[in-house]
Amino acid sequence: MEEIVYLNGKLVPRPEAKISVSDHGFLYGYGLFQTLRAYNGRLFLLDKHLERLYQAAEVIGLRKKLSGIDLEKACLDTLKANKLQEARVRLTVTNGESAALPWTDPAAGPPNVVVTAVPYTPFTTEKYAQGFNVGIASVRRMGQSVVSSMKSINYLLNVMARMESTAQGLDETVLLNGEGYVAEGGGSNIFFVREGRLVTPKVDSGIIPGVTREVVMDLAEQLDIKVTEGTVGIGVFRKCEEAFMTNALIEVMPVVAVRDETGQEIVIGGGKPGKITQKLMAAYRERVEKGTR
Repeated sequence: MEEIVYLNGKLVPRPEAKISVSDHGFLYGYGLFQTLRAYNGRLFLLDKHLERLYQAAEVIGLRKKLSGIDLEKACLDTLKANKLQEARVRLTVTNGESAALPWTDPAAGPPNVVVTAVPYTPFTTEKYAQGFNVGIASVRRMGQSVVSSMKSINYLLNVMARMESTAQGLDETVLLNGEGYVAEGGGSNIFFVREGRLVTPKVDSGIIPGVTREVVMDLAEQLDIKVTEGTVGIGVFRKCEEAFMTNALIEVMPVVAVRDETGQEIVIGGGKPGKITQKLMAAYRERVEKGTR
């Protein structure tokens, strides 16, 4: 079946989904995106993803332009049109087309809104039992930048970090911020378990505070697991009992080993997923099942 794409109010075959070369997203990275996962033909946490996108849109001056556009319906219609049960759905919005520079003509044309839905095959049960092996990226996040906290389509830093880890045969990577503290994964947020509590980098560490991160923190509180957001030093990899990463696609993925900047491997939790991580994996899965019935 040919892939169907939502583009500015219409569902069209992918080859017909075209955007102008004068689009401000293409030229300047002036746009935002959200990645969602569909289970059993239902989008999980769509409302929370849209809320995050609207918050960022307000900051960069796109919110008013999105008024009157039913982004929820666009996502649901795209998933339905592609007849997918298990899928990765991406919503992208840009400032639209204009021959003028965005700072001289911030209004530009109407925004470009694109939604794609493609099949998604989750990691196997065996992979969750094995966990991720990750590295430390050479590129760094900027904790003081407002852009660092939003899913901007200017995603090059994270792409470079993921390219490094892939070249090294690793599953993911960890980015530090400009001060050398832990920020986030190449496409995920990261948590550590120390003395029975969760520790995760605070927002101004240079992270994109993901929807899955928020849900996991809520689940932890329900399980009476204390959560601390703060400045996390790189020494945490040697001191923590457990670690895991989160995003909409991988859910809660254990991290069992880290290759540091010298190339030395640090094994976490004896190289196996820990008990608290497993509790949160199960709680998240239960939340998914309830939310996609």
